[in-house]
Amino acid sequence: MSSGYFGGQDNNYGSNNNPQNRGLLGAGWRPLNRQLEWEYLWHLATNDTWELSQKTVGIASDLADAIGRNQYAWWANVLNLFSSDTRYNLDEFWNYITPEPPTPDYRYKDVLATETPIKQNVSRDGIPIDFVLNKLQEITILKILAILGKPNIITQYYWERYFYYPTERFVSWERLETLGTVYAYWAKEEIWLRIDNYDRERQQYTLMAKQLAPLIRKATYNLAAILSGYKSRIGQVHSQYPIRSFPAEIQSFTDKVQQEILDRHQLAVLVHGEPGTGKTAWTQAVAKEILVPLGYVIFILDHDAVENFVPPTYLERICIIINEADNLAQDRASAVAQGNNKTEHILSLLDGTLYQSVIDESGIHNQQKLVVLMTCNTTERLDPAVLRKGRVDLIAQFDRRFV
Repeated sequence: MSSGYFGGQDNNYGSNNNPQNRGLLGAGWRPLNRQLEWEYLWHLATNDTWELSQKTVGIASDLADAIGRNQYAWWANVLNLFSSDTRYNLDEFWNYITPEPPTPDYRYKDVLATETPIKQNVSRDGIPIDFVLNKLQEITILKILAILGKPNIITQYYWERYFYYPTERFVSWERLETLGTVYAYWAKEEIWLRIDNYDRERQQYTLMAKQLAPLIRKATYNLAAILSGYKSRIGQVHSQYPIRSFPAEIQSFTDKVQQEILDRHQLAVLVHGEPGTGKTAWTQAVAKEILVPLGYVIFILDHDAVENFVPPTYLERICIIINEADNLAQDRASAVAQGNNKTEHILSLLDGTLYQSVIDESGIHNQQKLVVLMTCNTTERLDPAVLRKGRVDLIAQFDRRFV
C-alpha cells in the first residue's frame, strides 16, 4: 500500500456533518486520502477509455456550470465551486480516477472466522458442544492476533468514507473504536483481518490468508477441551502420573503407541482393565507427554458428547479421548444398546471418513492426523465392529492396581 494514502485531511463530502465521523476522529482515526497513481490512471485510459472520457467531460461541464452563471456576481460563482453539490461531483470523479484503499483478497483459501465475545448459558440439561467448539475457535483467532502483533495497515470503512488508524497508536483490538468495517493487514505473513460490527458488544472477526496452518498450530499448542455436561471447559491437559511411573509392560506398550503415532495419520488405541488399574491416568499421561508436544489438540468426550461431536476441520492434529467406551459402543445386538446411536458415531470416528465426505465451500480443510484413545473395563460389552481390524489398531490390558 502506498504511504501516500495516509493524509491528515481529505475533501470527502460531509466529513464534518456526521457525528459518528467526529467520534472516530476523537478515537484516534484519521481520514484516509486517496492518492493519484499514474499507473492506475494509465490503466483506466487504456482499458476504460470511453467511461474515463465521459466522466472527464462531465466534471468539466459541472465546473463550467458552477462558475458560468450570468445571473450571479463573479464572487458568488467562485463560492459555488465550494458548494456541497460541486464537492460531491468532484469527490465522485476523484474516487473514479484513484484506486480504492487495499481490501482483503477474498481468493485466499484459508478463512477462519468467529463471533466475539462468545456467550452462551451452560446448564446441566445438555452439553453445549457448539459453545465449546465456538469458544475454541474464538480463542484460536485471538491468540493468532496476539502472535501477529501490530499490523502494517488498519483502515475502516464507514458511511462511504475510509479512515485509517496510526499503527504506532495501536494497543489492542478491544480498545479500537469500530463503527463500520475494519480491515487490517500483516504484509510479512500476507494475512488480512476483517472486523464486522453486529452491535456495540458483538463483532465478527475473519482471518484470511494463503496459509493459516502454522499460526493455528502455535495458537492451539497445549489446548484441550473437555465436553462433559456443565463441566465443559477449555484449558490445558493435566497429568498426575508421568509415564515412567507406570509398570514396565505399560511403558513398553506406550513406546509402541508413540511410534505408531509418528508413523500413522490415524490411530485408535483401546486399553481395558478393572477400575483402578490406571487406564484414564495413562490416557492423560500420553496426551500430556506425547501428543501435546506433537501439536495435537485434545478433546475429552463423555457419553452425551460422543454422539454429537464433529472434529473441527481447521485443526491439523486431533486426539479424542473416550473413557468407559464399553458403556458407549455397546453391542448393537443387545437390548441395552437399542435406541441410541453412540455405537455408530464411535465407529464413524474410528473410520475417519464420514466427516470428510462432504466439506464446506469455505474455511480451512486440513488433512488431519487423528488419534483416538479409548478405555473400558471389559471388551465383552463392546460391539464386535469396534474391535474389527482396521478400526482399533492397538489393544492392551491393564491388570495391575495403579490408583
